[in-house]
Amino acid sequence: MDLPAPLAWLLDEAGSSPGPDWFLAELGGRLLADGLPLAGSALTVAVPHPIIARRTWLWRAETGAVIEALGFAGGPLNQAGRDWLAELGPVQEDTIGPEPDSPVLGWAGTRPFGPAEAGRLRQAARFAAAPLAALTARAALAALLEAYLGRRSAARVQAGALRRGTGETIRAALLCADLRDFTALSEATEPAAMIAALDAWFDRAAGAVHAFGGEVLKFIGDGVLAIFPVTGAPAEACEAALRAVVAARAGMAHLDAVRQTEGLRPLPFGAALHLGEMLWGNIGAADRLDFTAIGPAVNLVSRLEGLCRPLGRSVLISGAVAAETTMALIPLGEHLLRGIADPCAVFTLPED
Repeated sequence: MDLPAPLAWLLDEAGSSPGPDWFLAELGGRLLADGLPLAGSALTVAVPHPIIARRTWLWRAETGAVIEALGFAGGPLNQAGRDWLAELGPVQEDTIGPEPDSPVLGWAGTRPFGPAEAGRLRQAARFAAAPLAALTARAALAALLEAYLGRRSAARVQAGALRRGTGETIRAALLCADLRDFTALSEATEPAAMIAALDAWFDRAAGAVHAFGGEVLKFIGDGVLAIFPVTGAPAEACEAALRAVVAARAGMAHLDAVRQTEGLRPLPFGAALHLGEMLWGNIGAADRLDFTAIGPAVNLVSRLEGLCRPLGRSVLISGAVAAETTMALIPLGEHLLRGIADPCAVFTLPED
């Protein structure tokens, strides 16, 4: 079959594109080279994600650059693509598929498209259906894996790291935190209200972690295990972890003030920080795996978090972290931790 070059590319190669952004730029460049008067393009796809409803990629012909705009769940219908294209020139849009949430591929011209040019763009949209189906399926899978597993684990699963017993050693500042008196609170609280309280807690703890470059590895009941990987000087990871726990503490103080005005109990929590190495890998049954963190550093930070209640502190910091930071900390002496042979030097934040 003798096809124009852009259509042959869509038929033979486009399905293996690294991502929708690369696909859009490559298709736009090929149509531009084939003589179409393009100023830009937009591709919008729906994604299964707890926050993001739609992703839109915007390509500008003049520079070849692609940027991304997000449409959030519960928000107004995302018109980012159409609005952006309208600023560039006359617009033609095609919905690729029969479903309400099918991808939308739009083009802006440097001048109005003639009938033949509009027909070529519609033909390109038809040929784009198959590769876009493959790309959006991969994007949907990536979004689901990241929502449930986190960025690091999702990337490993997609890369094929599915064998039991495999893992990676990560040197990181570790953060372990959980709510105090959670069992008593759950016994006295309706399930829907308890879930709302947990979501509010996780929003503040995980939000603070992500804001300072960390990653939540696991939610365990009412607990959080997060890491700030050491990619340069260990002090950088430790400072980020400390800033995150300060932000989480401020967020929880604000939440408790709001809950008090609503006649609800506060949500006290404990958090601990430690610096060390952990093994993050596949552990479980032959047919049911989980990514789990193990190692002495994980044991220590977990035991240190358990010391928050006896010491009457919401944040405890190991000597390993304290040695890497210039932040003013209050020493609390050395303490024996259950199951840990050597005593641990313990510090806390001012005004804790």
